[in-house]
Amino acid sequence: MEKMDLNPYLMFDGNCREALNFYHTVFGGELNIMTYGDLDGSCPDGMRDHVMHGTLMGGEIEFMAGDAPEGMPLGTGKINLSLSGFDEASLCSKYEALSENGTIVVPLDRQMWGDLFGAFQDKFGIDWMVNIRTS
Repeated sequence: MEKMDLNPYLMFDGNCREALNFYHTVFGGELNIMTYGDLDGSCPDGMRDHVMHGTLMGGEIEFMAGDAPEGMPLGTGKINLSLSGFDEASLCSKYEALSENGTIVVPLDRQMWGDLFGAFQDKFGIDWMVNIRTS
């Protein structure tokens, strides 16, 4: 069976452009944004400048995002994005940048399994986990 890709698609309630610009500063890559107004003239005026589809590709991580269309409920928050690896300096930097002005759930610290681990919700309401492997 051919391997499939699983790409996070983050949904926002009107602040997707701000979030994508923030994530772009943290992870780099190429940021592309298409608004609802770019599609055609039939979208409501209030949605014209909202992000219909955005991508952050070619940097340290890749994902897609958009602002939920009017009347479409956002998810229930049952997903965490998880960053993991061996590069302690880089992952600590990501933890600090992404958690700034957010809510720390688990402070970044050594855990019983031996790795450094921390969890938080960023300022846009996205839940993250960072695990720095020691072996």
